Amino acid sequence: MPSLKDLKNRIESVKSTRKITKAMQMVAAAKLRRAQEAAEMSRPYTERFNAVMAKLAASVGDSDTAPRLLRGTGKDDVHLLVVMTAERGLCGGFNGNIAKKARAEAERLLGEGKTVKIITVGKKGRDALRRYVGDHFIHHVDLSDVKNVSYADAQAIAADILERFDAGEFDVAKIFFARFENVVSQIPTMQQVIPADVPEDAEVETDSDVVYDYEPNEEAILEQLLPRAVATAIFSALLENGASEQGARMSAMDNATRNAGEMIDKLTIEYNRSRQAVITNELIEIISGAEAL
Repeated sequence: MPSLKDLKNRIESVKSTRKITKAMQMVAAAKLRRAQEAAEMSRPYTERFNAVMAKLAASVGDSDTAPRLLRGTGKDDVHLLVVMTAERGLCGGFNGNIAKKARAEAERLLGEGKTVKIITVGKKGRDALRRYVGDHFIHHVDLSDVKNVSYADAQAIAADILERFDAGEFDVAKIFFARFENVVSQIPTMQQVIPADVPEDAEVETDSDVVYDYEPNEEAILEQLLPRAVATAIFSALLENGASEQGARMSAMDNATRNAGEMIDKLTIEYNRSRQAVITNELIEIISGAEAL
């Protein structure tokens, strides 16, 4: 049975931990608002951009003149997985869920005899995947010094991916991130970016009487837009990840604070009982000594 001193020290230790988790929860809540606004503000642009891409892609179809980023290499042998996670932990299952989805996809592709190459963005994803698919790592992007992710950061990642694609290092590229729904819900998501996988529902409703005339032509416009589409998808994913990370951290620290409070209550009860037992024993000894006289 622990002594009174041990119980008191443990109570003080848990109280200190609760102060830390409470402070981290408040910081995450403050960062969440900005990150959530950034993610939500990027969605209309991304959706409209995808709508334009869908219309152009439908016009071009599977013609031989379609840009290579749209029609692909014609093969499906080498897959590049870009796994985007956080640089820091203490955010519940946020990093683990993204890494788990990427690992499942990598193992599926390897089981089908495909070649898998992995680029990690964020230290936690790299650490989570190294044990299982570390042999397939080809590059790591360190954003630990970046306080606020910008489009330039996404462009740098996209430029590296596009350069590898032009060099024939892979046939298909997919990105992994967590889409922010709310504080308690972040959905691990896989999105194919090369060749461009424009969803059918991306095209918005337009007036059927409106006729669009593209200059110089659809292929030339797609040639310029497709690299931007890769950077846009990566930037949107980074913003979604930022909001998801802060939401997950806020929820995790709130749970940790509650658990610390419950532990303090239990330890306080145990301390009071032990203290009462010590006092009772001392009284019994005093009474027994007085009766002996």
